[in-house]
Amino acid sequence: MSDPLMIAPEVAKVLRGRRTIGAYLPEAPPTAVIDAALELATWAPNHRKTEPWRFYRLGPQTKAALCDLSGKLVAEKKGSEAGEAKRRQWSSIPGWLAVTCRRSTDALLQEEDYAACCCAIQNFTLALWSAGVGSKWSTGDVARHPEFLRLVGINPDEEKLVGLIWYGYPQASPNQTRTPTQQFLRDCP
Repeated sequence: MSDPLMIAPEVAKVLRGRRTIGAYLPEAPPTAVIDAALELATWAPNHRKTEPWRFYRLGPQTKAALCDLSGKLVAEKKGSEAGEAKRRQWSSIPGWLAVTCRRSTDALLQEEDYAACCCAIQNFTLALWSAGVGSKWSTGDVARHPEFLRLVGINPDEEKLVGLIWYGYPQASPNQTRTPTQQFLRDCP
């Protein structure tokens, strides 16, 4: 598919190429790459310029505690073997980032700020992808568990978790396709 002349081919390549990555090589990306991607994340659209995003780079102790929590929760539902497999899988993920949104008592502002935080995550993952770093945006059971918030140091009265982002160099990149845009587009008179 060719792009109109107004869209930079390198931008289209990153947008079409980015994938959710489930398995990573053990080597963690350089901190400078993550910091540069975070800086680009903060250029996300933000209607009222509230800059509601907060980023938590998770270190080895927090990561280990979250892996244990995940293993425990899975074991409670599926048995100890499944729990240990989940803990090992999570332990192999080299980079972890929690993203939150400041809470607001204004419902419309909260919705706009949450959307801005989602855009920030998209900026972050696209910037990482352009540097050869894959990611996965997770909002699973563990990320919604109160113990997760405590372990990371998130005050749920002040911030809402938007996602847990795993990142690292991909072991493999899955193929994907998309439905043609015309199936989603409605031209209104």
